[in-house]
Amino acid sequence: MNRKKFLINSSLAAFSVSIFGKVQPKENDFVGDCETTNDILGPFYRPEVPERNDLTSNHLEGTIIELKGKVFGSDCVTPLNHAKVEIWHCNTEGEYDNDSEGFHQRGKWYSDKDGLYSFKTILPGKYLNGGKFRPAHIHFRVTAKGSQELISQIYFHGDPHITNDPWASKKKAVHRILPISLEDTKGNLVVVFDIYLKDK
Repeated sequence: MNRKKFLINSSLAAFSVSIFGKVQPKENDFVGDCETTNDILGPFYRPEVPERNDLTSNHLEGTIIELKGKVFGSDCVTPLNHAKVEIWHCNTEGEYDNDSEGFHQRGKWYSDKDGLYSFKTILPGKYLNGGKFRPAHIHFRVTAKGSQELISQIYFHGDPHITNDPWASKKKAVHRILPISLEDTKGNLVVVFDIYLKDK
């Protein structure tokens, strides 16, 4: 169980203080400080990406993963329906598709009534930022009615380039450094990223 889920389960019963902040129960409901932290937009965002959640193709090289999670409101427990989740990342050579009509490794999808979203994509490669490699990362832009826009990135456990990266090494990024898990008996790789938006 990750820290956010632990916070959600335990805070209904008692007043809790954790790394996410202070949580107070209030008549079977509460407002918690579980907001997903932001990160830089970066220079490679493209608007008007296709609505799709399968970013793979026959010619694409790389390790396929399922990237999935839930989008929640600021109370930490209410799933948000029809939140728009945009993602983009480089290919295994560290290259972004900045101008093709294919919008490779770019897409948007909408959460369902239970807040669920998912993408099929690959683990991205790395590229130099000045004299240092940026750790592998996937960009997110998330919008939902009544919530503040979130611009963020996720990183991956065990990446040796996190320590020297000016963004991934920040304390606020710690809960966006995620494990890559074997979720079934067939060797399929999964990354789970639950997103907590803040009210406007």
